[in-house]
Amino acid sequence: MKKLALLFSLLSLSSVIFPAIAQVAPSAAATGPTVSRYTLLLMGNKAGFETSALSSDGGLQLYFEFNDRGRGPKVTEHITLNKEGFPVELTNTGNDYLKAPVDEHFSLRSAKASWKNRAEEGEKQISDRAFYVSISGVPEENAILARALLAAGGRLLLLPEGEASIEKRGELTVSANGQSRTVVQYAISGLDFTPTPIWLDQDGKFFATVSGSWFAVVPEGWESSVQALAKAQDDIDNRRAANLAKTLAHKPTGSLAFVHANLFDSATASVHPNTTVVISGNKISAVGEDGKVNLPQGAQVVDASGKMLMPGLWDMHVHLQPNDGLLNMAAGVTSVRDLANDTDRLLEMRGRFEQGSEIGPRVLMAGFLDGRGPFAGPTKVFADSEQEAKDNIDKYAKLGYVQIKIYSSIKPELVPKIAAMAHSHGMRVSGHVPAFMTAEEFVKDGADEIQHMNFIFLNFMFDTVKDTRGPARFTEVAAHGVEIDPSSDRVKAFIKLLQDHKTVSDPTLNVFEGMFTDRPGKVSATYAAVADRMPAQIRRGFFYGGLAVPEGMDQRYQDSFRQMLKMTKAFYDAGIPIVAGTDSLAGFSLHRELELYEEAGIPAPKVLQLATLGAAHVMKRDQDLGTIEPGKLADVILVDGDPSAHISDIRRVRTVVKDGIVYQTSDLYRAIGVKP
Repeated sequence: MKKLALLFSLLSLSSVIFPAIAQVAPSAAATGPTVSRYTLLLMGNKAGFETSALSSDGGLQLYFEFNDRGRGPKVTEHITLNKEGFPVELTNTGNDYLKAPVDEHFSLRSAKASWKNRAEEGEKQISDRAFYVSISGVPEENAILARALLAAGGRLLLLPEGEASIEKRGELTVSANGQSRTVVQYAISGLDFTPTPIWLDQDGKFFATVSGSWFAVVPEGWESSVQALAKAQDDIDNRRAANLAKTLAHKPTGSLAFVHANLFDSATASVHPNTTVVISGNKISAVGEDGKVNLPQGAQVVDASGKMLMPGLWDMHVHLQPNDGLLNMAAGVTSVRDLANDTDRLLEMRGRFEQGSEIGPRVLMAGFLDGRGPFAGPTKVFADSEQEAKDNIDKYAKLGYVQIKIYSSIKPELVPKIAAMAHSHGMRVSGHVPAFMTAEEFVKDGADEIQHMNFIFLNFMFDTVKDTRGPARFTEVAAHGVEIDPSSDRVKAFIKLLQDHKTVSDPTLNVFEGMFTDRPGKVSATYAAVADRMPAQIRRGFFYGGLAVPEGMDQRYQDSFRQMLKMTKAFYDAGIPIVAGTDSLAGFSLHRELELYEEAGIPAPKVLQLATLGAAHVMKRDQDLGTIEPGKLADVILVDGDPSAHISDIRRVRTVVKDGIVYQTSDLYRAIGVKP
């Protein structure tokens, strides 16, 4: 399942999985007494299933599907294994998450491996055992890989590229419906940034795969065991994270001084060369010209000649998942705003970041609200009435949440009431524009911010797209966004409304670049600059492509994305506050988001300003963060280059200081298998 999870992430969808019970045609899934059936859970809700059975030719017949707001894969996988448990024939058919056709084939004959899928086609002579990892396969495939690894002594070459290894993590006895079962946790390295857990029965049969609180596949009847499985995985992962924090975090014994730095002044969006900055404890204690600042005795001195020292970056649209702390910090992102997550897991993760037992940024939390129904969002917190909204907003406020995010199934008539209740707690209000409501109405009813540029475009398409809960909110904008002219009178009137209400835009342009412009077999524009630094199996996903493009619509999809850039520039020119958020792969996608702002026409120094002080100001943290000046918290990054002149230099962060603790980005990247 790691392959599908990665693709969702690249499409900015893995962190916004929305459950709905899946239905399947009876002929699609395997049936009969020898069929194993598994339940797919998203945020603890049943959303789909997998079946597994032996086929008439002795191979494995697997079927997998789930339904997410009309999206979701339906994949039939047939695998023939040799005596050692290695695939020698594999076929995947059906459709992927965004409904593009799946037609994937692999064969191994006479030491010659051949494969073809949506993004890849190739062949290779192999002199040793190798395992083909399909790009559209079902969750159980990782269990087949685990068994092959165990049979091969723990290590295998992967096809098309890469290498995998396996380790046994331990055993766990789980209970459900009056039954007990002992299962074994293994971890496979080589599929992701960090080891991928997989649970097998003691006889080696697939039992479960669990990814935090978001995603799980478990045998029917054993759904209640997921919490225990997740905790066992978390215990190991948290110990690993704590060890990395102990090893890679460096607390200066005295003061820390950067000298000869080119200082980016985010208040004026200008650069001051030959600057000294002194950090004492977790605060900035002095800033001034070289030679005019007294360096404390015993200070650790860093020569920053030729480098830019600037405030830590903010990512204003994340959904934190494992590994995101390291990815963000390595990219120079020292503050994030989480816009939807499992409350307990988010609070635990933020607590580990704050305590120093896991490396990660500062976290500001937004509470998620949606209405019940087949398109409900990634939450167990619903608001179908004013009282229900009030109860949940009050709970979020008590937990320290600073914002409420409204989602697509909220009843439009509840929006002004939700906004008023949130504002009474001093909380901001943002979100997707709910279905059957325009962005204009959303702003007038009290929204302080709109997530995603597609909802701006949908404001001008309301005559034809009223229900924005499903895929139409992407496909219709891709097909018709080019028709929305940012210089038209109607758009100008809308921009005036945003000005009057001081509404903020969170455009997440990198998401739509991937959806609208990525094509199968070509490296994603969002990740082209970093693809070669990635672990092999992560890199494969960068070639998968975005939305399935109808015949004759290729240029139109591309042009609709260009129109989003023009709209972003129109917002900037009108003084609409823009915050840099990603809703995608942590760290790397923020760098691309900033590049896209410059590509839209925003000057690079202003791009850096909005990603530092601008974000801190929006979140009312500019008294402590966002600029480098005495008395503020010591969140700074050292960049090898000048991103105020060449925005892509922001990819060359070398040193990160968060709360006075020092990290070298090369160390952070190596810890997750990324080349520095």
